[in-house]
Amino acid sequence: MDPITLQAGLGLGLVSVGLLALLLVVVTLWQSFEIVDAYEKKTLTVFGEYRKLLEPGINLIPPFVSRTYPFDMRTQTLDVPRQEAITRDNSPVTADAVVYIKVMDAKKAFLEVDDYKKAVSNLAQTTLRAVLGDMELDDTLNKRQEINAKIRKELDEPTDEWGIRVESVEVREVNPSKDVQQAMEQQTSAERRRRAMILEAQGERRSAVEQAEGDKQSNIIRAQGEKQSQILEAQGDAISTVLRARSAESMGERAIIERGMETLEEIGKGESTTFVLPQELTSLVGRYGKALSGSDVQEMEGLDGKEFDDDTRKMLGLDDIDEILGQIEESAEMNVEELEKEAEAVKTGDAGASIRSADEVIQEMDDEEAPAEVEKEE
Repeated sequence: MDPITLQAGLGLGLVSVGLLALLLVVVTLWQSFEIVDAYEKKTLTVFGEYRKLLEPGINLIPPFVSRTYPFDMRTQTLDVPRQEAITRDNSPVTADAVVYIKVMDAKKAFLEVDDYKKAVSNLAQTTLRAVLGDMELDDTLNKRQEINAKIRKELDEPTDEWGIRVESVEVREVNPSKDVQQAMEQQTSAERRRRAMILEAQGERRSAVEQAEGDKQSNIIRAQGEKQSQILEAQGDAISTVLRARSAESMGERAIIERGMETLEEIGKGESTTFVLPQELTSLVGRYGKALSGSDVQEMEGLDGKEFDDDTRKMLGLDDIDEILGQIEESAEMNVEELEKEAEAVKTGDAGASIRSADEVIQEMDDEEAPAEVEKEE
């Protein structure tokens, strides 16, 4: 072989060896360092033996014989697939959930369980079916928080051994079967119709009560007005009688004489020439003649206008005419506008407690009249 060729071959061999050595060094250095992210931890095994947990940052490890397994230390979300279950009252339901977990001990999660996510998901599925099976249908639909708490409690003990903490469990949907849903919709519709009928009946009852109350108050006001009218009419009749009596008293002797002369005139129109006159009539004629001619006819008693005695004046109320007239005027000043406002308020249902019952109104008026009658009797 040519020495030059041999020398060239040896040079290429040395270069190749150098390159291989450099490559080996680079690979060795690469295998000696492990970078761990801030949100995770890694377990280190050397020749299959667990050594330690690698913390976030750059870690030195034995090259070529080491393996690492990452564990996310953040809260993780696991979807629990939809599960079918039979409730305690034999109603089929389907439900799904979400489980929030966090790795608390990466060593246990690596050594105690094969795949902690799959293990927690399968355990949550069985627990969800068991919890729904121990409850009645209405409870599964209404007590969502209670279901969540039971599932979490059932998951806590086994997941603690795996170094996993179950932070929360949320049941997303619990759906009964279609037949049960239709029955529930019919029940809800019937309940709404029942409530509507009750509200309508209560409204009609209240309207009837309000109308009856308004009619009652209107009748009270009407009765009060009629009673006042009757009182005024009776007082007017009493005053008219008193005034007529006073007028008769004021007629005196002249009125009696004139009436007697009219009687004599009627007697003189008859055909008889003999008349039998009572003594009172004879005295009346003499009295009237004296009044006309001024002659000395004997005066006789019994024709003078006489005053009423005390009992008669008290019975007729001659001394209380002014007081009675004042009472009539005061009673006549009833506020008609106020009565109309009260009637309108009753009609609209705004009368409230201001309108009294008929018995109260009549009793009050009787009480007001009683003192006046007592004063008259005294």
